[in-house]
Amino acid sequence: MIKAIKTIALFSFALFISCGGGSKVLVNEAPTKVSLVYPTQNLLCIDNIISFDWSDATDANNDNISYKIDFSDTRSMSSITKTETASASTKTISLNRGVAYYWRITAIDSKGKSGEVSSVNAFYTKGTGETNTAPFTAEIVSPVDEDSLEAGTVSVDLKWKGADSNTDDTLKYEVYFGETTNPVLLQNDVDVLVKNVIVESGKTYYWKINTIDNSGAKSIGQVWSFNVN
Repeated sequence: MIKAIKTIALFSFALFISCGGGSKVLVNEAPTKVSLVYPTQNLLCIDNIISFDWSDATDANNDNISYKIDFSDTRSMSSITKTETASASTKTISLNRGVAYYWRITAIDSKGKSGEVSSVNAFYTKGTGETNTAPFTAEIVSPVDEDSLEAGTVSVDLKWKGADSNTDDTLKYEVYFGETTNPVLLQNDVDVLVKNVIVESGKTYYWKINTIDNSGAKSIGQVWSFNVN
């Protein structure tokens, strides 16, 4: 009889736990995405020692937050050339002179969970005695990289953005387009930010934009792709 009572008691306790009577297990949520404050987009920095600034991330679990600062020589951040960490939303960092940098921030909680990466900003550290700097690499607008377009699409407007830390420079573009990962030159001396191309269903296309300033300095763009269903 006593054994039966103990069995019933244990069953009732287990049922209580299974029905939510026990302690709830908290899910660790990632910190929020931050916004970049400084350097602002396409800024020409006259010094190579820069005080980086971004918004504070928040954490639903009230975990301590650290920040990972990634630097790259490409807008796509495909190759990270330098990484720094910070415990607050600002840090002074020394960089090389005469270099175009692209940077982003990722907030990480004390349990190691990373939040969504920030947008990417570009800036240039002016070299000693430098009077002209190369333009930044072109920024994609549409079609977005690896996009899939509707079947029956017969033409596409390739759109991009261009920028130069020398704000007085006039920019022109070389448009590369084709069906291989190394697209061929379609048109040079383009002075607008759009180029219409003819496409066919069932094919994948690749394109890139090189940017040239009025002093002849050129930035080679990355290759983007899209397919037509």
